[in-house]
Amino acid sequence: MMLIQPTPQQRISIREELREPENQSDIDRDIKLIREWLDTQPHLPKDMDDGRLATFLRGCKFSLEKVKKKLDMYYTMRNAVPEFFANRDINRPELAMVLDYLHCPTLPGLTPNGRRITFVRGIDVDFQAQHINDAAKVALMIGDIRLLEEKVGIAGDIFIVDATLASAHHFAKFTPTVIKKFLIAVQEAYPVKVKEVHVFNISPLVDTIFNFVRPFVKEKIRNRITFHSNIESLYKAVPRDLLPDEYGGKAGSVVELNQQWKKKLEEYTPWFKEQEGKKANEALRPGSPKTSDDLFGMEGTFRQLNID
Repeated sequence: MMLIQPTPQQRISIREELREPENQSDIDRDIKLIREWLDTQPHLPKDMDDGRLATFLRGCKFSLEKVKKKLDMYYTMRNAVPEFFANRDINRPELAMVLDYLHCPTLPGLTPNGRRITFVRGIDVDFQAQHINDAAKVALMIGDIRLLEEKVGIAGDIFIVDATLASAHHFAKFTPTVIKKFLIAVQEAYPVKVKEVHVFNISPLVDTIFNFVRPFVKEKIRNRITFHSNIESLYKAVPRDLLPDEYGGKAGSVVELNQQWKKKLEEYTPWFKEQEGKKANEALRPGSPKTSDDLFGMEGTFRQLNID
């Protein structure tokens, strides 16, 4: 699995959209400023390489203050939610099986305006409630790989969800706590820019699921969610050729793409092992340590945190 990088022409429009400085020296200056800030934060690791810092800058449209908040949350979540971030080894049976009941490959191509598509669909198996944490873990592992492999930056992400197998039986396995923790991690700790979400093959149950998830999704993302009654409607919204083969596109088979991501996750096993200790040390945080109640309690969402 190789993620296709933007063409020179796409890079021009992407830089404009992300407000990226034209000169590399300006980016290097911002990276230096972030490193100087990290040096003043005794509770945070210092392992972030220049490539990942550049990705955080692009994801935050080069707002240094937003980058600081994202980086703090990135390492804080690793400490606060061990069920998502500990023992990240795709060779463990419980993680390996995730990709048997959840196909969630990020597709290799880019839309003409420089956006990356991730395709999500469930497989009709009787997964258990405890497997949801494992699925969240694998999704965030893919997110970490993309931090390393989006070398020159993209304009944002498009998520496409095939809701064919959404059922009351599956939906009953989810809890508000798990959904809230996962969405806070994605929205607040990673420099992902969700530009579009498309859900197709919908049923009346999808409305129930959306209303369940809605309180934990930022308003600007909620406004970017489109529901399609059929795939023909989806074709009008995203380039058909970039979709998987099974859905009329030319991106490759969902099953094969999923297996390619599994292989890539296996290749990164040593990196994930090395990352186990790269998390916030709350005992060293200036001021009060951040607790799970601060991060996830009904009165303590991330929007109420003050991270300098």
